[in-house]
Amino acid sequence: GVRKDTFFGNGVVGHVQFADPVCAGLSQTLFAAAGEVGATVHRGGTYLCMEGPAFSTRAESHLYRSCGASIIGMTNLTEAKLAREAEICYGVIALSTDYDCWHDAHADVSVEAIIAIIKANVATAKMIIKRAVQQIAGERNCACGESLKYAIISDTKVIPVETRENLELLIGKYL
Repeated sequence: GVRKDTFFGNGVVGHVQFADPVCAGLSQTLFAAAGEVGATVHRGGTYLCMEGPAFSTRAESHLYRSCGASIIGMTNLTEAKLAREAEICYGVIALSTDYDCWHDAHADVSVEAIIAIIKANVATAKMIIKRAVQQIAGERNCACGESLKYAIISDTKVIPVETRENLELLIGKYL
């Protein structure tokens, strides 16, 4: 099914800027940490989020590549949207597991093949995160922490009490 990708609704309308879904500062920290632990790492590219749980058809895989997608996954988009609305810095460590089904020289994606690769990727991700956490400063120098400052366009006087209570942690300082 389609994942819920917003905290808004139920009487409150908010539109956050989302041109760049990841925090540039956190992304740089993750990139540097990945290099320091010896991971093969690439900076930049276009992530295409598809709805799972099924893997791509061959036609979809070719379509995604023709659109310029660098990497295809089933997560990240929803998480990035929710993080932005929660004013949380968000970065991605996208550890590849397969070539989907477009690459003729490689077998089509299978769960068995992915599981073995995921185990190795988890170890790499843990090393990257451990290194990155040591480098993250307490003060942010990005706009992530103020992404809701001008995003709420509802008349704050008419937001239902239950919605206010449910979203207090996120929007309380702007009401």
